[in-house]
Amino acid sequence: MDPDFYGEEEDSPFPEVRASVSNIDDMDIPCLTFRSIFLGLFFAIIVTALNVFFYFRYPSPFITPILVQVLAYPCGKFLAYLLPATEWRLPQWSRRFGCPEDFSFNPGPFNIKEHTVLVIIANIATGPAFALNFSVAAEKFYGVDLGAGFDILLILTTQIIGFGIAGLCRRFLVWPAAMIWPQNLVFCTLLNTLHAEDDDIDGGNGGLSRFKFLVWVFSGAFFWYFLPGFLFQALSAFSWVCWIAPNNVVVNQLFGVSTGLGMGLFTFDWSQIAYIGSPLVIPWWAQVNVFFGFFFAFWVIVPAMYYTNVWDSAYLPISSSSVYDRFGETYQTSAVVDTARMALNVTAYEEYSPLYLPITYATSYGLAFMLATSIIVHTAIYHGKEIMARVRSVKNSEDDIHMKLMREYPEVPDWWYMVFLVISVGMSIAAVAAWDTQMPVWSLIVSLIIGFLYILPGGFIYAMTNTQISVNLIIELVGGYIIPGLPFANMLFKVYAAQSVGVGLSFVQDLKLGHYMKIPPRTTFTIQISSTFIAAFVQVGVKRWLVATVEDFCDPQQAALLICPSARVFYSSSIIWGLVGPARQFGIGHLYNPILWWLLAGAIAPVVSWALTKRYPNTWVEYINVPVALTGAIFMPPATGINFSSWFLFGFVFQFLLRRRYYSVWAKFNFVLSAGLDAGTVCSAVFIFFTLMLPKGGTICEWGNNVFAETLDYNGVAYKPLPEEGFFGRSTW
Repeated sequence: MDPDFYGEEEDSPFPEVRASVSNIDDMDIPCLTFRSIFLGLFFAIIVTALNVFFYFRYPSPFITPILVQVLAYPCGKFLAYLLPATEWRLPQWSRRFGCPEDFSFNPGPFNIKEHTVLVIIANIATGPAFALNFSVAAEKFYGVDLGAGFDILLILTTQIIGFGIAGLCRRFLVWPAAMIWPQNLVFCTLLNTLHAEDDDIDGGNGGLSRFKFLVWVFSGAFFWYFLPGFLFQALSAFSWVCWIAPNNVVVNQLFGVSTGLGMGLFTFDWSQIAYIGSPLVIPWWAQVNVFFGFFFAFWVIVPAMYYTNVWDSAYLPISSSSVYDRFGETYQTSAVVDTARMALNVTAYEEYSPLYLPITYATSYGLAFMLATSIIVHTAIYHGKEIMARVRSVKNSEDDIHMKLMREYPEVPDWWYMVFLVISVGMSIAAVAAWDTQMPVWSLIVSLIIGFLYILPGGFIYAMTNTQISVNLIIELVGGYIIPGLPFANMLFKVYAAQSVGVGLSFVQDLKLGHYMKIPPRTTFTIQISSTFIAAFVQVGVKRWLVATVEDFCDPQQAALLICPSARVFYSSSIIWGLVGPARQFGIGHLYNPILWWLLAGAIAPVVSWALTKRYPNTWVEYINVPVALTGAIFMPPATGINFSSWFLFGFVFQFLLRRRYYSVWAKFNFVLSAGLDAGTVCSAVFIFFTLMLPKGGTICEWGNNVFAETLDYNGVAYKPLPEEGFFGRSTW
């Protein structure tokens, strides 16, 4: 559609969207074609199979959506050259599902809408389903195989529940202009750049084009990553202060990047810099909130508590993702599990040890509790009126140009999504009731309610900051209290609640990508649900093939390193929360009971920030966002300080200085730079893994790959030695 229809100058009110997304649409461009379907399904099947395999291996690469985007482009161009151009007429009923009037294997040059469609198809299958962890933990660690039918049903229902919720949230998270979804701006910029290779995005007015700039950045990132990724890995784990004083305990705890707080400030590895999200994408106001939330929590509060031995934490490493016993060793869950009954051996637990958390882990627990309440209160205060207005009315007078253009296409009725949601919930009830899962049906409903409760608040944060919230801890806390002593039920409770949030937001993100690229809504609906079914069968097939053919699958000494790191953590969590239970950690009189007060602090903090906004309007106070600050901070651990400080420094240069002083340069190249760095680094990591690391079994042995490992930081030394009796803490628990 020509922009003159709405006025030639009309565009998005947000500069980052104007710099990335076209404000015109050609409704005659075909998008659901043989090429887009074939390539989309091809990449969906290949990528999901590879990523599931890599998911169970450590270390391993991960094939990201942006890599699929880059690889799909030459494939589409090749099919446009190869395929015949004969046309066939399609039946009238197929138009309801977004199909065109005519069909041809080759409807012309490979176009940007076809590329978007295949990317959305592949995106659905990129990440392995969270439910795979339950399946593997049940079979390999509990010795219970519920069968392929249950595996498929579990993955399908958890995915489709997320799909249904996502569709019902469109009016809140997709249609409003303020929901910008920053990562989609990178995708849109890359798509526009690839399909405008002959001239600049601004009309070919001379200078370096976006396409050439993308090629240069991609190439530079690809070759640069050989240094921090293979030849000189110390540039990635850049704990330079620890190299100077490798045996100083305090120095290694403050400046280390393995079990330290990472106060070294920077790293030379883009994958480390962008660990919590690309600093070229996340808005500057959000970066300030995240960094200062992290700074106050982990560079001020954590050292203060650690060196005063709060919760006996000084007997443990200052930062670790593991839990420990009273002997300062990693907690041996096998020592307290009665495997015959799949229950806690209370006598063994009382003889062995309670759980002890490193201080950063305990702090991240507190921050997660704060986030669980603050995000609900913040959403009610700041977005409550908007939510109610959109519930009452589908149409909104404040539609931006992109919403106006999308209204030219037939919309997907809400009842289409509702049907899939209701059916998937019914199938979930049947699954937990028909198989021996230990899970009461009522607890399944509670888990889904928790997921539904957090989808909108999490969506607002994700859409504005590119940071996906984690509510796993509050889910585990609730599950551990309402169904204690049932590890299977606890795992399923976590899967259904967490998956409905995580998958739902992923579906919403792709809906917004289709919205930006003007893909007809019914086409997006069709390809999303189709890809979901295909991915579920592929993922279950790969997982069951690995279990059946790899005899020592998930064993810590497995020859191909198929040690199942995520499933192992998932299993440990089921012991901690399902068997030991939160009452033994956070109950009244127990060591970590004070952390529960952080729930109240999280509910109060947004009210305080809102009151300050009313007291000091039109000042910097308006940019305070408590959930955003907490969302970034809970990446610690396994993230470390250099992930935040180097990320913040990059953001300051590109999102603050460059954007303010050289806006035209920023608008033209910023998101292309982010896409090039992401794609080049990922491609290099995959190349290095398959050609150098996998055949040789590791990296070359040089000083640059060993210096960071020859420090107390790498060995996880505690500040205080164990008492003479060989253990610390309470005598009873």
